[in-house]
Amino acid sequence: MPVQPVHPSGRDLFAQWLHDHATTLATLDPDAPLDDLEPLRALIGDARVVGIGENSHFIHEFGLARRRLLRFLVERCGFTVLAFEYGFSEALPLDAWARGTGPDDDLARITAADLPMGAPELLHDLRLHNRTAARPVGFAGVDIPAAGGSLLPALRPVADHLREADPGALPQAERAIGIAERFAAGSAAAAAPAWGRLAAAEQDALTAALARLLIRFRATGPLQVARTGRHAYEVALRRLEAAAHADHTLRAMAALFAGDGVTIDLSARETYMAGSVLWHLERAEPGARVVLMAHNAHLQKEPVAFGGSEATLPMGHYLRHALGDDYFALGVTSIGGRTAEMPLDENARFGFTVDDRELEPPEEGSIEAAFAGALPAGATGLAGLRGAPKGAGSPDRTRLQSAYLHVPVAEAFDGMLCVPSSRVADGIEI
Repeated sequence: MPVQPVHPSGRDLFAQWLHDHATTLATLDPDAPLDDLEPLRALIGDARVVGIGENSHFIHEFGLARRRLLRFLVERCGFTVLAFEYGFSEALPLDAWARGTGPDDDLARITAADLPMGAPELLHDLRLHNRTAARPVGFAGVDIPAAGGSLLPALRPVADHLREADPGALPQAERAIGIAERFAAGSAAAAAPAWGRLAAAEQDALTAALARLLIRFRATGPLQVARTGRHAYEVALRRLEAAAHADHTLRAMAALFAGDGVTIDLSARETYMAGSVLWHLERAEPGARVVLMAHNAHLQKEPVAFGGSEATLPMGHYLRHALGDDYFALGVTSIGGRTAEMPLDENARFGFTVDDRELEPPEEGSIEAAFAGALPAGATGLAGLRGAPKGAGSPDRTRLQSAYLHVPVAEAFDGMLCVPSSRVADGIEI
């Protein structure tokens, strides 16, 4: 690794820049006063979509930070939509609940089958806010169904739509549902092995059925709109597209597990998520601004690379090209503490377990090491990176659970929030 240039203070030059430009937050408490977050307003400017990441799911401090940041962006900056790393189709009833539909205790039933990634806490905050808000905040899913684990949350509503909109296409949808029922699971990690055990003829029949449905859906669009209305048609089409992208993702994952896959094929999920953000943005009320919450690796603007070669083009890459400076990506990471690794286990409910692992001291050249050298011990730091030094001496890696994702950090993210220590959240049941 190249030696980092050193400032007369003894810090490397990037750490000194961070020391001069970062701000420290008073607390992570979601209910605390928000004045210490005011520097974020200048960082994001007029961006219409602000991504808030995390370097690992299931982390207590990241959940607190996200709740507090969401409150600031809603109350002080006028954001009106929370888009989340959650199935497009499954999120529709959650949006209705967040806006006041149904009893308060209904959320547990609606989300009972979901990965515990912090959505319920945020939804409770939105429902409480919306009770008195002049401008309610909506909840939007952007992901393929069940993180790629099942096509059914998207396909079953498509079949319901077709009964009125295009009954002649219903047998094709039912054929796809019949195959999809055989491998449905809570995540792609659990579904991919089951999909792989299907006969090749069934795998191909599912892909063919989805392709035929998509072509027919688009061809019969005017007729369907006349029968059900434009919004119902557009939602059903987006659901069908989610199922097709999920099918492609499972095929790509199975090929990778078999040792003959191409990692760039995993970009199908990423482009669907980016497209969903744009879908929601285009259909929101005038002046809408979106808070987008997902893993850092989804939000970053630069390609995700492993071993020096491009692996996937992340959602943030597509959003940067679509929105330019209207997309702001804020990574969230930690200097030390513990993190949640997710080793694969086909017998587990979601296809993996959560391993509570201690973090090593941050590596030289990482954004975490730069924060550790720039801020007082125990401080939570927030920094914009659009004006940060690029090139030699700039951080070239950031934490990904207990490992590192090698990427030019100041080009991949527009800002970074770094907590001093993290731990796995209580009550994670996988």
